[in-house]
Amino acid sequence: MLYFHQIAQFPSCRPLSRWRVAPSGMLLLLALLLVPLAGCSSMVARGQNAEGVRLYQQAQYDAALQRFREATFTQPNDADGYYNVAATYHRTGLIENSQVDLDQAESYYRLCLDYETNHCDCYRGLAVLLAQRGRNDEAFRLLEGWVDHEPTLPDARIELARLCDEFGKRPEAKEYLIDALRIDPNSPRALAALGKIREETGEHAQALRNYQHSLRGKYQPQVASRVAALQTGPPGRPQPLILPDDGTRLVDRNNTTLR
Repeated sequence: MLYFHQIAQFPSCRPLSRWRVAPSGMLLLLALLLVPLAGCSSMVARGQNAEGVRLYQQAQYDAALQRFREATFTQPNDADGYYNVAATYHRTGLIENSQVDLDQAESYYRLCLDYETNHCDCYRGLAVLLAQRGRNDEAFRLLEGWVDHEPTLPDARIELARLCDEFGKRPEAKEYLIDALRIDPNSPRALAALGKIREETGEHAQALRNYQHSLRGKYQPQVASRVAALQTGPPGRPQPLILPDDGTRLVDRNNTTLR
């Protein structure tokens, strides 16, 4: 993992002022240096982001926020940095009941979507935040608008289905998941979510098939546990296949997406 203090070890990150070049060769030199310099900023941002994730997981939210904000300054076009800032403000806003932090979270979620219009985690985080603030209609309009704008993207329907399910709109959720599977019949997320709904409504054989199909595309411990429960005994109460209570997760492109 690369951290900020290690960047000086890379020769390509030397300041341009150290180079002495005749004016006629300056433009060519700058062009040659742009790619390695861009690579340096990307590595620095990944290090800052990874450190922020570590601090967040230790509940050191102020320090994590500082690292994530540094990452946005280092790489201003990276949507993940803005998302992580938003997720941290979201967390502290809930813990401290701070409307100021929640306002900041909403602003950064929207900024993230400006840079990456199909950022799935960001849509989820913003929808959850709007619902938590009593703006349920806005939360649904947000995800419905995403579905309308991206009619061939399964994730848009999966997230809308998830929100419907959480508001007790199970038939609508089921239909959105079936639509998502028409687009991508092997989507692990859609299959797992449909399996959950079918298990809860007593369609255990179909739920088992959905869970098993989901596991072919991606190993998911919670899904595997439901397969084992349905295969070895009478159906029990299904464990919810959802994200943590704040509905957000941090993104660390250097390794893996962390929840």
